[in-house]
Amino acid sequence: MTELRRPRRLAPGARVAVVATSGPVPEERLRAGLDVLRGWGLDPVAGRHVLDRHPRLGYLAGTDADRAADLQNAWCDPSVDAVLCARGGYGAQRVVDLLDWEAMRAAGPKVLVGFSDVTAVHEAFAARLGLVTLHGPMAAGVDFIGNARAREHLRATLLAPESVRVIASGGSALVPGRARGVTLGGCLSLLAAELGGPHARPSARGGLLCLEDVGEETYRLDRYLTQLLRAGWLDGVRGVLLGSWEGCSDEDRLRPLLADRLGGLGVPVAENVGFGHCAGALTIPFGVAAALDADTGTLTLDEPALR
Repeated sequence: MTELRRPRRLAPGARVAVVATSGPVPEERLRAGLDVLRGWGLDPVAGRHVLDRHPRLGYLAGTDADRAADLQNAWCDPSVDAVLCARGGYGAQRVVDLLDWEAMRAAGPKVLVGFSDVTAVHEAFAARLGLVTLHGPMAAGVDFIGNARAREHLRATLLAPESVRVIASGGSALVPGRARGVTLGGCLSLLAAELGGPHARPSARGGLLCLEDVGEETYRLDRYLTQLLRAGWLDGVRGVLLGSWEGCSDEDRLRPLLADRLGGLGVPVAENVGFGHCAGALTIPFGVAAALDADTGTLTLDEPALR
């Protein structure tokens, strides 16, 4: 697995677009998120359809075509320096299928931020554009609005990325050891759902794989991991970082599952690394070369996430 191209860091006054790729966005949370971005000295602009709701499918923020148009228009607008997803939910897979990838590629590298359902967008941007993206809090998300640690870590990654080259969460080793590779990953259920899709990477070979999820029963997490193992997608992975498992089974059931399914890979596995759906989630860049120390739960980037 090779490193991906790093977009430029943001500077005060940079214009950032907020778009809804997935679920409906509460207006009050969007307003609060835009205020946070203004407080960072940025110039946020909301996508035209960011507050839409699908006329028939209430779990989607507007139609697929409108959500895709907002993302593509923001990305291809030369005045926009970064695109922040408003929230997760469901629907990103339906959006990436509608994007004009040649136009997106021609627009040049920019910053993309999101997590959860946005895992499908991370995968597509890696496969289609070869770009580093940021797995981090979303502009209308509860953590972005209400948690100082999450906000500050994302702000530093965007504006002063050299200050967060070492991502130390206080995690520990499920399987001890050290490894080097290129970061990738996201929400486990989305990675499993992407297998065989047109925008998925063929495998995690050579990678430091970051995994997290929310609201899943133990047997479902088992199913997703087993699917990745059976498909050979985990062959050659260099190391695994486990983030949060909010709303999943308690640790007494979850930890044995993760050890059972990942311990046989023969690579270091760090747990409780502090990214994902947890309070105070850290921002993890995908597509950068890094070193993992599972014993201390530390990820050290070879270079800053952004240029």
